[in-house]
Amino acid sequence: MSSDTLAKAAAPAPPEPADILRIVPQRRYGQWTAAVAVLALLGFAVNSVLRNEAFQWDVVAQYLTTDSVLRGLWLTLWLTAVVMALGFALGALLAAARLSANPVLRAVSWGYVWLFRSIPILVQLLLWFNIGALYPQILGVKTVDLLGPVTVAVIGLTLHEAAYAAEVVRAGILSVDRGQIEAAQALGLSRWRRWWRIVLPQAMRSIVPPAANMLIGTLKGTSIVSVIAVSDLLFSAQLIYHRTYQVIPLLMVATIWYTVVTSVLGVGQYYVERHFARGAGRTR
Repeated sequence: MSSDTLAKAAAPAPPEPADILRIVPQRRYGQWTAAVAVLALLGFAVNSVLRNEAFQWDVVAQYLTTDSVLRGLWLTLWLTAVVMALGFALGALLAAARLSANPVLRAVSWGYVWLFRSIPILVQLLLWFNIGALYPQILGVKTVDLLGPVTVAVIGLTLHEAAYAAEVVRAGILSVDRGQIEAAQALGLSRWRRWWRIVLPQAMRSIVPPAANMLIGTLKGTSIVSVIAVSDLLFSAQLIYHRTYQVIPLLMVATIWYTVVTSVLGVGQYYVERHFARGAGRTR
C-alpha cells in the first residue's frame, strides 16, 4: 500500500453538515426595546399635539397665508439675506486683516471680534436703537429720522454676524495646506489667481458648513428685531394675537414658517457642500 493511500486512510472524515457550527446573529434586545420606547413616546407626543384643541389648528390654517404674515415672512427673508451678505463681506475683510503681516490690522481685527462677540445681540440692537441719545444729529440730519427700526436692525445684526463670519473665513483659509500655496507660487500663478483657483475652493469645504449654520441661526435670530418694532414674521404674528388673543395658534404660524424655511435652507446646504466636496473623497 502506498504512502498516499495510508495518509488518506489516516485523515479524519469531513464533518457532516449537521456538525458544522451555525452562526447565530447577536440578539439586540436593548436596542429594540429602546427603539420601541422612543417610537411610543414620539407617537404619544404627536398625538397630543394634533388632538389638543388648545392649538386651534383651524385658526393656524386661517392665518398661515394671510397678507400680514406673508409680509412679515418676506421681511424676515430680506433681513436674513442682507445681513448675511454684508456680514460675510465685512467678515472677509476682518479675516484678511487678522491674517495680514500688519500688527495694527491684526490688533484691530482681533479687537472687533472680541468686542462684538462679547456683547449680546439684544443689547447691541437696543444700543443702536437709542443711539440718538448719544448723537442727536448725524451729518446735519436727526438721528431718529436717519436710523429707522429696519436700518437699526440691519446695522446691529450685520456688525454682530461679521464678528462670527470673520472667524469662519479665517478658519477656512487656515485649513488649506501651506504646500498648496507654495506649489501655486512655484507654478508662477499670480496672487489673485492663487486665491481664486487654489485657496478659496479648498477653504470653502471648511467654510460652508459653519456658514450654513450661521445662515439658519441668522434667520431665526431676526425674530429678536421684534423688540424694536420691526415688522418681521414674529412681530406680525404678535400684532395679530394682541388683537385676537389667540396666542398659541399665531405662535404656531410663526413656528411653521420658520421650520419650512430652515428645512429648505438645510437642503440647499447639502447640495452646496456636495458641490465644494467634489474631488475631496476617494471613489471606487
